Amino acid sequence: MTISTGALVLFSGGQDSTTCVAWALEHYARVETIGFDYRQRHAIEMTVRPGVLRKVRALSPDWDRKLGEDHVIDLSLIANISDTALTQNVEIKMLENGLPNTFVPGRNLLFMTVAATLAYRRGLDVLVGGMCETDFSGYPDCRDDTMKALQVMLNLGMATRLKVETPLMWLDKADTWALAESFGGAELVDLIRADTHTCYLGERGLLHDWGFGCDTCPACLLRANGYAQYVQRGHADV
Repeated sequence: MTISTGALVLFSGGQDSTTCVAWALEHYARVETIGFDYRQRHAIEMTVRPGVLRKVRALSPDWDRKLGEDHVIDLSLIANISDTALTQNVEIKMLENGLPNTFVPGRNLLFMTVAATLAYRRGLDVLVGGMCETDFSGYPDCRDDTMKALQVMLNLGMATRLKVETPLMWLDKADTWALAESFGGAELVDLIRADTHTCYLGERGLLHDWGFGCDTCPACLLRANGYAQYVQRGHADV
């Protein structure tokens, strides 16, 4: 059901955030997107974003009408104050605290805070993010409790009634592929496969069944395994 509330989607150019754009377009009358340039190692995601949005528009006249402005924010300060495998050219590995060194401390907290600030100015009262704690790398800022607490903090700090939506929170990656199919059919699934970017290493040399990527980093493994399960569950292998 479409309601009149406006939504701002955190859109990286990857599988999850593209699915969230489609979800928002199915639920809200006005949708804008926001992306963050934080000197990420896989900066290719910033390059693919505009093309993904153009193709999403082309899937439906209704989506084209609803999809509004895209905003890109410079958050290079993240790279200046963090030392992680997503901001430095280092080997991906597990740390002593049990988290992978791809975890960028405070990243999603900062993303949401900046997005809330923009949403306030743009008259949008829903933030949509692709955070998930079903199939994920263990990042604490992707947890449902974190997002719920953040919603409270943002509303207290800005005297708003902002709502934080995380439609993928309890879905595994196979479910995420299926959700995209339910909104945009095989065309959206194929768009996500061929045009979005998830690989932490920025590899786009070979198109696999599940999309471009190195096929070895945690993001690629989650995406590839999810796609294989999606096909095994009876969905068409597009």
